[in-house]
Amino acid sequence: MSALIGKWNYPTPTRFGAGRIKELPDACRELGMSRPLLITDPGLAALPVARNAVAINELDGLHTSVFSQIQPNPVGADVEAGVIAFKEGGHDGVIAFGGGSALDVGKAVALMINQERPLWDFEDIGDWYTRVKVAGMAPVVAVPTTAGTGSEMGRASVIVKEDEPRKVIIFHPKMLPERVIADPGLTVGLPPKLTAATGMDALSHCLEAYCASGFHPMADGIAAEGIRLVHRALKRAVADGGDMEARAWMMAASAMGSTAFQKGLGAMHALSHPIGATLHAHHGLTNAVVMPYVLAFNKSAIEERIERLARYIGLATPTFDGFMEWILDLRREIGIPHTLSSLGVADEHAQELAPAAAADPSACGNPIPVDEASLRALYLRCILGELS
Repeated sequence: MSALIGKWNYPTPTRFGAGRIKELPDACRELGMSRPLLITDPGLAALPVARNAVAINELDGLHTSVFSQIQPNPVGADVEAGVIAFKEGGHDGVIAFGGGSALDVGKAVALMINQERPLWDFEDIGDWYTRVKVAGMAPVVAVPTTAGTGSEMGRASVIVKEDEPRKVIIFHPKMLPERVIADPGLTVGLPPKLTAATGMDALSHCLEAYCASGFHPMADGIAAEGIRLVHRALKRAVADGGDMEARAWMMAASAMGSTAFQKGLGAMHALSHPIGATLHAHHGLTNAVVMPYVLAFNKSAIEERIERLARYIGLATPTFDGFMEWILDLRREIGIPHTLSSLGVADEHAQELAPAAAADPSACGNPIPVDEASLRALYLRCILGELS
């Protein structure tokens, strides 16, 4: 395990390794914080892992308050409440602590503390990010406690716009946290089902980035290595949550997926986002369910790439079909359902959700162009379990 400790500067300064949470005060002070606000979810706020982080800061003389009014699929009101808590507490920085929802809300709160426009004016459309008053942003230390979203390495937050409802990507280059503490020890208490769902989210980020249309060989390389780490570690992390080596590999794979998907995503995320916004399903779990159906849909465009990938990660049968068999076996072994109907998605939802899926920014990265009709058909195949 000693080899799995490092200090990185790409894509942002990162302390990686078990036990690095003890360096939280140093990371805060490097960004000029003296009264940080730790933003997390309500479940995590009640657990020793979050209380310990606060205690580490307090013992080092950094008064740290906690804000935890966050939904599993966070909404605009969560960000607004966080901004109020930040201002009322006289805070000077954010510790975004937790899984994807907490990291996304933490980054969005830091963005919004002194903006003159509403949150939705910073949606990832064209040059809308230039509307941000950069001087009005607060510094962020990101501390992931799951190995899935990789939001600690991202320049965006995904927030549900309640009145529509849809998941909106809020973007600015400086939303990338200025410090990250990636301590796999913080993921040890994650239950097997959440380890599986978040781990499949990391895989979906790497896999969709690797398959996305466009030319970005650096992203492809990062994504391929992330997939190799998932192949090596995810089953181990689910089977034994205390396997620190597997936990470290999965935390690295999660960070790599988020770094790689600046190349683009695809239909997995386009299908998944509307389900999360309307039915409140876990994002990683939804990605895991739709994954093989999207791979099958894209086969003609990605078969050669998948064969190269299968050879790289060491599959016994390095073909598209061999890779698909690995995905299906992995899902089965770690308890991922085979159909969207298992998550409460019914036939009528295909008609309802397809327009939002087609409009999702992720859709444009799919290696085979998709539209409302093709995504509706994909929803139905995922619901009915029709893989071929």
